[in-house]
Amino acid sequence: MDKQLDLLQGTLDMLILKAVSLGPLHGYGVLLRIQQISGNCLEIQQGSLYPALYRLEHQGWLTSEWGESENKRKAKFYRLTAAGRRRLQSETEKWNRMTDVIAAILHSKPEEV
Repeated sequence: MDKQLDLLQGTLDMLILKAVSLGPLHGYGVLLRIQQISGNCLEIQQGSLYPALYRLEHQGWLTSEWGESENKRKAKFYRLTAAGRRRLQSETEKWNRMTDVIAAILHSKPEEV
């Protein structure tokens, strides 16, 4: 099995919201946080991340401010808004329901059909 797993479509926003919910992060920090908490099984490409951060900020789920990164460079730091926290909760509940349904389907036996 490959070390990296393909990210299911539609989950990137949820993962970004979760990563930022753990503390303010600059864009590259979001990549690293997702990689870290996934045990290096997920790797988000910068070409996917930055449009998603822009979209989440535009939707009011993230807010940002300029600051200085740990390597002394100017960086935009993202924080979760109250609306973003509600969205993360909602998406997490939907995700958990969906994975329960898929697990039930995958564990079905011929005599149960």
